[in-house]
Amino acid sequence: MDNLPKPVQTTGVTWNPDIPFNDLPPLPPAVELETRAVLKQCILARTALGELKQAALLIPNQSVLINTLPLLEAQSSSEIENIVTTTDKLFAYRADDEGADPATKEALRYSQALLEGFHSLASHPLTTRTAEMVCSKIKGGDMRVRSIPGTALARERKGGREVVYTPPVGEDRLRTMLANWERFLHEETDIDPLVRMAAGHYQFEAIHPFTDGNGRTGRVLNSLFLIHEGLLTLPILYHSRYIIENRADYYQLLLGVTRDNRWEDWLLYLIKGIQETAVWTREKIEAVRRLMDHTVEFVRTQRSKIYSYELLSLIFELPYCRIQNVVEAGIAKRQAASRYLKELTDIGVLEERSVGREKLFLHTKFLNLLIRVDDFSPYF
Repeated sequence: MDNLPKPVQTTGVTWNPDIPFNDLPPLPPAVELETRAVLKQCILARTALGELKQAALLIPNQSVLINTLPLLEAQSSSEIENIVTTTDKLFAYRADDEGADPATKEALRYSQALLEGFHSLASHPLTTRTAEMVCSKIKGGDMRVRSIPGTALARERKGGREVVYTPPVGEDRLRTMLANWERFLHEETDIDPLVRMAAGHYQFEAIHPFTDGNGRTGRVLNSLFLIHEGLLTLPILYHSRYIIENRADYYQLLLGVTRDNRWEDWLLYLIKGIQETAVWTREKIEAVRRLMDHTVEFVRTQRSKIYSYELLSLIFELPYCRIQNVVEAGIAKRQAASRYLKELTDIGVLEERSVGREKLFLHTKFLNLLIRVDDFSPYF
């Protein structure tokens, strides 16, 4: 990205980073997307997604995955945009963000946007309307396709800020471009869905339809598109883990498409990321299942009188569990709920923590398993 040429001639279109890219070419581009290398990578990614999909189905209570893995994705996707919090804070404030810092609240809104987008697929397909809903949830306010000029993407340099890209301007133009983006995703069905997802992600980021939140919105849309295409059934892919580890490449390759029409490099990058994170997520889910099985047997042996499937399922759904959570789940009244959680603490399954006047019961083995990125040991 150093020493950017100005202007650049790419496939008959002149692009200058300081000028709105109103001539952004529509999809599909005038190049071959499904090259041999790209299709080979698609096969690997599809296999990994299929194995992840199967592993998720083996978890009896799908809420365990829904309530946890999106928080990991939210933390990393937010960090890409320099909104930094910890997964520990996200779990602690998931049920109630009162007292959470602004970064934690914004990351929590990301996970909520992911889940609301997932549920919205049951009533309507992924469209510009979906993107507006997702971005509004992430930003905590009404976000619509921008109508004001002046948006430019810049980086800090020793001599000051340098503009690296200026997206198109004009609400009508942006909505026309987004309509083309929608048609490409849903109508170009002869193109592999992973290729459509990756090409669509570039286009969405190049259109840059909102004043803020475009990167996070685009990454939510990637997950939703995989579900829409049947490659996943739940929004559990931890894709931002790959992007945060390869963040410089992410921006470099996005710009490479704009500057040099280097579609293959971009497609290989994003689809490889899908493959690698599908493998990672599957291994994490398999470790979670081993920990669940072990915990069931351990509690049956140590505290058979308080054992119930519902209770143990709940402490995996809510690794920061409150007495009230047990009551609201209909497992026990308050006095018995308190005793159940304390007995699980006595045998080392949970850890009690006081936060103000409230008591939280942490499932530390489960939390450690989720938070430690490259560790798949269930800590029996």
